[in-house]
Order: sequence, then C-alpha cells, then structure tokens
Amino acid sequence: MDISRPVSRPSSKKLTKSFVDSIPLTESGQAFYRDTEIAGFGLRVGTTSKTYIAEGKANGKTVRMTIGKHGVFTAEQARGEARQILSMIAKGVNPADEKKERRARGATVAQVFDDYLLARKALKPRTIYDYQRFMKTYLADWRNKPIAEISKDMIAKLHIKLGERSEAQANQTMRFMRALFNFAAGQYEDSKGRSLIIENPVKRLSQTRAWYRVERKQTVIKPNQFPDWYKAVESLREDASSKQSALVADYLLFVLFTGLRRQEAAKLTWDNVDLESRFFTIPDTKNHLPLTLPITDFINDVLQKRKSTASAPHYVFEGYGTSGYLIEPRKQMQKIIEASGVSFTIHDLRRTYITIAESLDISAYAIKRLVNHKMNNDVTAGYIITDVERLREPMEKISRCLQNYFQKPL
Repeated sequence: MDISRPVSRPSSKKLTKSFVDSIPLTESGQAFYRDTEIAGFGLRVGTTSKTYIAEGKANGKTVRMTIGKHGVFTAEQARGEARQILSMIAKGVNPADEKKERRARGATVAQVFDDYLLARKALKPRTIYDYQRFMKTYLADWRNKPIAEISKDMIAKLHIKLGERSEAQANQTMRFMRALFNFAAGQYEDSKGRSLIIENPVKRLSQTRAWYRVERKQTVIKPNQFPDWYKAVESLREDASSKQSALVADYLLFVLFTGLRRQEAAKLTWDNVDLESRFFTIPDTKNHLPLTLPITDFINDVLQKRKSTASAPHYVFEGYGTSGYLIEPRKQMQKIIEASGVSFTIHDLRRTYITIAESLDISAYAIKRLVNHKMNNDVTAGYIITDVERLREPMEKISRCLQNYFQKPL
C-alpha cells in the first residue's frame, strides 16, 4: 500500500442520493463506503470524485469493478448495475474478463492493424508503407468491420475482385490479411483464454488453389545493352538541369557494382565507410543481418568522387528532401531510358549483378553472402565462415566483367 495516499477503513450505510451527496471529498487518499442493503455494492471517495463500485469473489479471486461516477449514475442506477455485476460474479464469471472479451470480439480490421504495428516494432518503413497502402486502397470497406466477422467467402470474393485489377496486388493484400488474422489469433481471447480466431479464413485460397500464379520479375540489363546504358548514365554528369544528376549517376553505378537493394545503398552513411581499409557496412538490411562488403577498385572511384563533392557529412548519396538521402530518382532514370533505349528499374540492377555473378561460376555461398541472402535451410552453410577479404576476389571478378561489358559492344 502507498503510505503517501492513506485509505480509510470502510463504513457501512445504505447508499442513497442524499447520503452520497453529504459525503465530503477526501483531503488525500481514498475512503470506502459499503451499502448495507447489497453486499458488495460500495462507493469509493477520493480527492476529486465519488465512484460507485461492485466487489466480490469469482473462483476464489477478488474482483472489483468500477460502475461509474456519482452524478453520472444515480445511487439507484448504480445499485441496479451492481446487482447485474454481482450476479455474474456469484456464477463464477469475472465481469472484467467478459468486458475484455466483448472488446476483443469487436476488434475491427483497423484496430487489429494498429495493434499489429505496435507489436511488430522491427517492421521496415517500406513494409509499413505497403501495409498502409493495402488498408487505404484495397481494404477500405473492411476497416471498421470486426475481423472475427470476415468469412472465407468474403476473402475469396475480394481476392477475385482485386485480381481483376492486379493479380500481384490481390495476392499481396491477402498475404497481409493472413498476417493480421495470425496476429489476431494470438492477441484476442475469450473470457476463458481461448483464441477468438479459430481458423484463418485466408487458408481458403490455399485449400482451393486460388492464389494467382504471378511470375517473379526476371528483367536484367543484357550484355549487349550495357554500352548504351553506361554511356547514358555517364552523360548525366553533364546534365545541368538538376543538382543531383552526377550523384544519381554514381548511385546507379554503386547499386549495379554492389548488388545492394535500393534503400540499403541510398541510406549508406560515411561513418559506415572505411576508405582506408576498403570496406563498408550496411547495418540495417531487409533480413536484419548487417552486411559488410569490400570496396573494389571501381567502387572506390565512385566513393572518392562522392567524398570530394559531398556537402553533407552524413549520407553518401545525400538528398534534398526531409529524409536526407536520395529517394528513387525517377526523372534521371527516365532520361537514361530515353537516351539508351534500355528500360530498367533499380531492382533490375541487383538482378543483373546476381545474374553476372552466377555466370562467372562464383560459389553459391559467396553469392548469397554478397547479396545478403539467408541460408537457413542449408546445413553446410552453417560451417562456412566467409569474411570480407574472402569476398574481395569474387566481387572484383564481377566488377571486371561489368567494366568489360561497358567498354566493348557485343
């Protein structure tokens, strides 16, 4: 008990309006008054308010429920509420658990999503952005619907409807819903501690083989396209229409020669670059495993250029927006596409890097380490330790191959 907030011993008298009105507020702590007519019905008086309560034992556990403040409830209204609460307690039912269950049963898709975000603290900003887009664009009609009321038929119908616009987006939206249902199954329980989500309705899509077959993108820059593409990238350095043109050229080449993901490269900071020892580290990657890679001769030239022109000491590829780093440079990329005739995305550069690495017969373990892919299902991988220096030779090999493609038409 908190000795700085003394609590008086309870006194007993029938709680009526006139009696409750006559009770003074406490100067500190709380005072309790018990009703002589209904055992378990009482009043809690504090320094600022008077509150009706009901108290009893359910399954040997003391349960105290707040009914409401005097003034909001009359003494007779509170007495009626107390009878209902005490009747439940007498039957061994904890009203607090019942109240919690009612809230859980009414949890809407939007509420589940909010709770999901609070629980999943390690989600990447891009993942959160995608989930929010699903909620706003594809699940707007379900936002205020209790998740427990969403059936298998509803899932199947929405999946078909979304598939008419985009099969890939339909699949992704339903994978997101599957994650919400799995979370809700562990988060929301009835008064006896049993999950309110007995079965994930998204299973219907697997059971009926209704998932759309969406082929994974396989687009890469082909060897015969490299000379024109590289020439167009280098021409950005003479483009005076944007202060970021030269930076974008270096950024695209850096992604191509490292195989990094778009934001992993964009968020690289100078304090994670060691030009003297020639390696750099990406501490925050998609799979949450830090990645340290050697700096090849070509990458060293790129970074030295950035270092000599950098106006900010933090991001290697600084941007002018609020993020501080370069956001996907669509305008400059479009100029390269128009000048070279080579259509590409930033992720195509990563795919190109991996494709070239495989064509050079670099070991699968080295490639996985270079592009930071997990090897959870490969027992052998657990016995192989690949340090930064052992990656330098295969990375230089990929670099030389790319430079050869730049320099001679095929």
